[in-house]
Amino acid sequence: MTAQVNRHTFDEVMVPNYAPAAFIPVSGKGSRLWDQGGNEYIDFASGIAVTSLGHLHPELTAVLHEQVDRLWHLSNTFTNEPALRLARRLTESTFAEKVFFSNSGAEANEAALKLARRYAFDHFGGDKTGIVSCKQAFHGRTLFTVSVGGQPKYTEGFAPLPGNLNHIEFNNLAAAEAAINDGTCAVIVEPVQGEGGVLPATPEYLKKLRELCDKHNALLIFDEVQIGVGRSGSLFAYMHYGVTPDILTSAKALGNGMPIGAMLTTSKIAASFVVGTHGSTYGGNPLACTVADKVIEIINTPEVLQGVHKRHQWLKEGLERINAKYGVFKDVRGMGLLMGAELQGELQGKAKDFVNAGARHGLVVLVAGTNIVRLAPSLVIPETDLQEGLKRLEAVTAELLEKAKAAKEAQPA
Repeated sequence: MTAQVNRHTFDEVMVPNYAPAAFIPVSGKGSRLWDQGGNEYIDFASGIAVTSLGHLHPELTAVLHEQVDRLWHLSNTFTNEPALRLARRLTESTFAEKVFFSNSGAEANEAALKLARRYAFDHFGGDKTGIVSCKQAFHGRTLFTVSVGGQPKYTEGFAPLPGNLNHIEFNNLAAAEAAINDGTCAVIVEPVQGEGGVLPATPEYLKKLRELCDKHNALLIFDEVQIGVGRSGSLFAYMHYGVTPDILTSAKALGNGMPIGAMLTTSKIAASFVVGTHGSTYGGNPLACTVADKVIEIINTPEVLQGVHKRHQWLKEGLERINAKYGVFKDVRGMGLLMGAELQGELQGKAKDFVNAGARHGLVVLVAGTNIVRLAPSLVIPETDLQEGLKRLEAVTAELLEKAKAAKEAQPA
């Protein structure tokens, strides 16, 4: 008999590094979720930009079931057909010539950063080890990637941290010029900062990074873990910007919920990862690769990618309508279907309240810090679901403003 579990079970048995919602989703279809009590939610989060083709997509479910009946796992003393098919699809669809598979975005970034240092060691000697990244960046939770990410709150209490890292202001050309030099082995950047506030890079900034990396023989790494695989409206955001990195990392939407990450690069750079230099027990798992191959096949089509631009417009117009009525957003920004609404006035600093109130209104949203409501719906969300989600977001906004007003009036004069 299956044991009954609820939200209190989390507090009893799980390490307390998360603070999950009070409700527990148990099923999903498309852009809707249902919890243990049968309550329905519009999903504007996609598991933090993961389920970009929605929940229980029939084509993904079908190929997964087929692979489940064939082969689940092989060690890396072998390879497997799904991994090779996915690698070929990725190399045929991007600048890359070689692919390394991992289980997550953090592992893909770890591999990218290790490869950059190894490549510099092979070609320029042991002194070229500097890594330049951006303040407020997020590249994962391993000790290396969390140190490279420019958010001190995530490294507090974990010292000593890996060294020779330099964090510069995002979108600041002068800061980049001052920081990148002949001792730099790599520059890593998110084309759109996700956790840092849903901030798109300017084209000039990414072009300057490319120019400086070329000048100083450094590798340019694009972390597209969150914005990649169609969310920008291009298969990968580098295509939108017209700036090609040396290494690109992908995860999240790549598996639509199956754990998989990928590091893409050129043959010349990949050559530094000789046998034994890096590895992953589960990286390239046949189940995950089977699903990811179908994900890329579906998303890398004019229908889906053009649909992202259309849905972006619907979402942006909806947020602007809410703002015209309530005046709560200082800025609405983002790219494709990764959008951020910066709060102001009575609701400034209360992004988490939108998450909590959203649950009461049947809406799942995200935050990016304390002052940004982050939205990342499915790339194929039906217009009816998107508009219903916006309707619920407006109800959330009205409720929070009413509560803020009541709290203000209750304060002693």
